[in-house]
Amino acid sequence: MGKARNGDVELAYETFGSPRGAPLLLISGTGVQMLVFPEDLCGALADLGFQVARFDNRDTGLSTHLTEMPAPGWLTTVIRPSSAPYRLEDMAEDALAVLDALGWESAHLVGTSLGGMIAQTLALRHPTRVRTLTSVMSTPAARLGTMPKITTLKAIMKLSAMPVTGPDQAAREAVAMRRLIGSPRYPFDEKEVGDIGRRSYERHPGSPEADARQRAAVTASGDRRKALTTLRIPTLVLHGEDDPVIRLKGGRATAAAVPGARLVTYPGMGHDLPRQLWPSMLEQIRTLAFPQ
Repeated sequence: MGKARNGDVELAYETFGSPRGAPLLLISGTGVQMLVFPEDLCGALADLGFQVARFDNRDTGLSTHLTEMPAPGWLTTVIRPSSAPYRLEDMAEDALAVLDALGWESAHLVGTSLGGMIAQTLALRHPTRVRTLTSVMSTPAARLGTMPKITTLKAIMKLSAMPVTGPDQAAREAVAMRRLIGSPRYPFDEKEVGDIGRRSYERHPGSPEADARQRAAVTASGDRRKALTTLRIPTLVLHGEDDPVIRLKGGRATAAAVPGARLVTYPGMGHDLPRQLWPSMLEQIRTLAFPQ
């Protein structure tokens, strides 16, 4: 474990693999900790020749929780973007601080969901620090592909509103959420998912307010499509064709915006990283980073 600092925000991170490996930074999504990238996934990336780092975004895990800041709702942020306590640009600078703490002049970026948006923003703000960009189940704009079906949205809101009072409940809710938004074609290991939920709670239980601040950052940060047309960084976009949280149109829009981006879609994949697809995803990332 290590600590990086961006102003008053401290970021917890850890690394896997040889220091001689090609630097690769994993960036996670809304309300989830670095544990969402399992240790054996990080190890598999290390085996491909990467030195891998994962970290907790601000307002998650062992990184700084900005509890003194407001947590505006979606409508408030839409009407008044200035109500967002921070933006994706700030979260991108957090990721940059991790690169600096590791002594990495540049790195391959792999971001999932919110993490994909952060990775896109970091590539736009600091293109010389980014070797390749992999945006997974993400979108280039807050309102593009981000409205789930009403039934799914109601179920997510109901589950998210339930107060979590202990690690066992956190484990059960992690499993319930995976059933709700995960990949319909690919079964998942309930014990593994529950363990991630339990360990996450034990590291830091989180709060609805922290999640709201992260969502506000997305809403307030606008549309990146025009800016993404200026990128000249090798880019890969991975997206599930059955993602109920960020629709496939979000991935397609990202790939369409970045010149030369490669889009790979997976039938039956939802808003998660099913183990059955790891071999394909890892090969896509390896090929992007180490072209023949």
